[in-house]
Amino acid sequence: MNRLQTRVILKPRPDWLGADRDLEQELKEVERRILHQASLFDSGAEAYVRYALEGGGKRLRPALVLLAGKVAGGWSDSIRDLAVIVELVHVASLVHDDVLDQAELRRSRATCNAKWGVELSVLLGDALFSHGLELATKLEDAEVARKIAEASRNLCEGEILQTQRRFDLKMSVADYLHMVGLKTGALFRVAAEVPFLVYDVAESKREAARSFGNQLGVAYQIYDDCLDLYGTDEASGKTLGTDLRKGKWTLPVLHALQTLPKEDSEKLRAQLVGENIGVEEVAEKVSAAGGLKFALRKAVELLERAKVDLKVLGEGKDAGKLVEMTERLAGYLKTAGG
Repeated sequence: MNRLQTRVILKPRPDWLGADRDLEQELKEVERRILHQASLFDSGAEAYVRYALEGGGKRLRPALVLLAGKVAGGWSDSIRDLAVIVELVHVASLVHDDVLDQAELRRSRATCNAKWGVELSVLLGDALFSHGLELATKLEDAEVARKIAEASRNLCEGEILQTQRRFDLKMSVADYLHMVGLKTGALFRVAAEVPFLVYDVAESKREAARSFGNQLGVAYQIYDDCLDLYGTDEASGKTLGTDLRKGKWTLPVLHALQTLPKEDSEKLRAQLVGENIGVEEVAEKVSAAGGLKFALRKAVELLERAKVDLKVLGEGKDAGKLVEMTERLAGYLKTAGG
């Protein structure tokens, strides 16, 4: 996709996790366990599952499980298995997302939908969801499995709301934040909270971890949504402008719609629902209206709240890792738009 040179381009993604050799080793073990899951499927399905799981990515959710697990009680097989389960649910949701969006690229590879079509991709996503929930039932505490199932349901509810509200010009910022809290916040919440449940930590700390995960997840989604307008295909590894073309209004767009003078807002509304939407032109209008800056500030605000939640978890070295990650993200977002 060709982009106008005058348009704002977000800085490349930061190193979310920083240099942590111990965490890197744990993530390698979790990655090994994730890829091993493909061998547990029928031989006729194994190759499809393996392709979906080999997409890699940032593995932010497993990393969050590990970091929270270290604070809650240390790394163990239960924590590693939990990291695998959370990522399986996430990958399943991505497979389904790409069907809904008819996306061709994810992480610089053809999507499952592009390779095999709708029918197989829907079934593949279902299989990954089901497998993740099956693994959750094997953990010792049934409440852990319930939390993961709840997060999976919340995720799907968020996707339902997003699909329902496509091309809805009456959608508000509050509506968006509610939807994102379900769609993305759910897995971040469970990734941060459930390790404390595994170790039977005090409820006050579990709730703080849950709130932290939610703020982090929503902030991350706001940033990811900004990338759809202000990133590059090469840097993101996926087809940009997809949200806009599919009528999925993100925070920068909503802010522009609601703050522009009436005449300019009406022109933008007409452009958004037109047949040949100009992604670059819309991005420039939204940026000029302060939409990008508003969205990035909102994400930073959420991360600052997340740091308050972390104070409940203590001030030790392990809790400090979560603080460092949050500060790293906030620092990046403060300068990401140039």
